[in-house]
Amino acid sequence: MTEILVLVDHDGTSPKKVSNQILTAAGGLGADAVTAAVFGKGASEAAAGVGAYGASKAWVWDASEADEYDTEPRVAALTAALEASGADVVLYPAEPFASDVVARTAVRCNGGVIGDASEVELSDGEVVATKQIFGGDMVSRCKVKAGRTAFVGIKPNAYSAEAQDGATAEIVALDVELDDRATRVKVTEVVEEDAGGRPEMTEASMIVAGGRGLGDAKGFELVEELADALGAAVGASRAATDAGWYPHQHQIGQTGKTVAPQLYIGAGISGAIQHRAGMQTSQRIVAINKDAEAPIFSIADLGVVGDLYTVLPPLVEAVKKRRQ
Repeated sequence: MTEILVLVDHDGTSPKKVSNQILTAAGGLGADAVTAAVFGKGASEAAAGVGAYGASKAWVWDASEADEYDTEPRVAALTAALEASGADVVLYPAEPFASDVVARTAVRCNGGVIGDASEVELSDGEVVATKQIFGGDMVSRCKVKAGRTAFVGIKPNAYSAEAQDGATAEIVALDVELDDRATRVKVTEVVEEDAGGRPEMTEASMIVAGGRGLGDAKGFELVEELADALGAAVGASRAATDAGWYPHQHQIGQTGKTVAPQLYIGAGISGAIQHRAGMQTSQRIVAINKDAEAPIFSIADLGVVGDLYTVLPPLVEAVKKRRQ
């Protein structure tokens, strides 16, 4: 008997796209039960949406303490949800905050963690995860030792979210007790990034990224123009962020964010292995670079050899015209 618990990330009113994707994936694994864990302010409202994506029950802790302190309150809540659900598999979004919560929880319950999985399946009642390793040069299939709770982080856009009309989930409030350890570190300030109306990068279906080939920070104005025409997010290579041309939170790569959009357009990015590790699982990759030998062309579905300042302006105009 295999029961799956999905740790849901939400915006205070509804589950985020990546959580809906994970719930859909969990529902297709053939488990005996799929439930959700929803924590933080607005969790009760957000939990109402998990049934449409396959969860039969939602364990909810709608408390401000989940957001006012460091990860420890959510660790306590996830531990309580595990005990209440009896789940032996936990799926969660492979992003820093959730990964921190999961790592601490796994230590407490003697579980095992597999991060950044691009695919997950059940084999003889055990979860098997597929992930890329060594900067994407190899693919690994791995599983947690038998008898231990398996925690598997799923990369954004690894699956499609598929809603079921009329499906609902039973909402169950969790009783979470916090000790002094859980409230040692308090969040004193949260600074929201102004994304200019663009989607969050790790959840975006399309990304336009710029690199060293832009020449300077002003070049990102053209990247942003194409992104806005497409309704895409904006990314950057490490060379561009280190040069101060674009904020570091938009860096894609081994030391930045890992993304897997349906469409990735890289302009002026050579495609060093560290960058490719963060984007090569994108469904469609378009590379624009005047160096025909640039490594990024080796993984591109479509490569344009040319000066990006010649290629991008007519592309922007063509996209705008098609969307009118």
